[in-house]
Amino acid sequence: MSLPPANSLTPSNEAPGLLIETDVNLKPYNTFGLPAVARRLVRIREAADVRRVVDHPDLGLAPKFVLGGGSNLVLTRDVDAVVLKVEIPGIRLLEARDDAWIVEAGAGVAWHDLVSWTLDHGYPGLENMALIPGTVGAAPVQNIGAYGIEVKDRLEAVEVMDLITGRPALLPAEVCRFGYRDSVFKHSDFGGLAGKSVITRVRFRLPRPWQPVLGYLEIERKMAETGITAPDARQVYGWICAVRRAKLPDPAVIGNAGSFFKNPVVTAEQCRDIIGRDPGIVHYPMGDGSVKLAAGWMIDACGWKGKTVGGAAVYDKQALVLVNKGDARGAEVVTLARAIQESVYGRFGIRLEPEPVVV
Repeated sequence: MSLPPANSLTPSNEAPGLLIETDVNLKPYNTFGLPAVARRLVRIREAADVRRVVDHPDLGLAPKFVLGGGSNLVLTRDVDAVVLKVEIPGIRLLEARDDAWIVEAGAGVAWHDLVSWTLDHGYPGLENMALIPGTVGAAPVQNIGAYGIEVKDRLEAVEVMDLITGRPALLPAEVCRFGYRDSVFKHSDFGGLAGKSVITRVRFRLPRPWQPVLGYLEIERKMAETGITAPDARQVYGWICAVRRAKLPDPAVIGNAGSFFKNPVVTAEQCRDIIGRDPGIVHYPMGDGSVKLAAGWMIDACGWKGKTVGGAAVYDKQALVLVNKGDARGAEVVTLARAIQESVYGRFGIRLEPEPVVV
């Protein structure tokens, strides 16, 4: 059976209001700018669209691939599964409690737009995570974080739609099994929800009174430069934006997926062994006695900054970021990443774990 023309829109008689696009170029929909084609793509503009997909006689039985902002994705091939492109809009203050503001946002909202909106409306608490690429719906999946704050620290609940039954559910933060760049939404076994649900809305709990989180070197430097020792939320936001823009490439200019590797966490004893061999390694003691190592420092120490494999390269200003020089393919990004992993393991005995999902 021949496919409809590329990017055609097919109204579904079985599911009124549902539009199915075919042969969709996914290059504009992943921040790495990698080439791939989705055989079928459905834009999820409201939670009810998920139910329409589930009830569809063809789509309901097909494998699904959930796509948000594409900022945590390395595409190495075309996607045969039905791509659910989540574009649910809207931000609102759901509740003003004595101890917190509860803000709800649609899963398709750009994460940075949410951070800016909360500050503009007087609900601080997300400013340390400014300029992280991606969408609100993807934020709990990866448990995104930066400069001392993770989504789990600010999450109230996640609204999901079941991909088997089409029923909604509201999951409180405590059942989301959050870990370092990890959650129940990344796993399919042992009760995991990967491939089994779609996040449609997310509720955030922003504590009152607001307290700044300032314990990172870059923020301390900004405090020293400005002489501001008690910054407000807007000042912290501005500092974070300036720091990120100085060391991380804009995906709209240079294709990338942000930090490509997780910062590994080791025991205090392992850290002492590494310091014995490399005294300059950047490390951060954790509250539980473990130590987080700076993956970018290790990659740089192995001489990878600026190196290339085909169209993929290590960013010359931050070794933790892999970039698309303009014509990279997913396989080249993966080859470069694996070479870096082997190099770091050979020198430090540490196996770096990629953050993006490789498809």
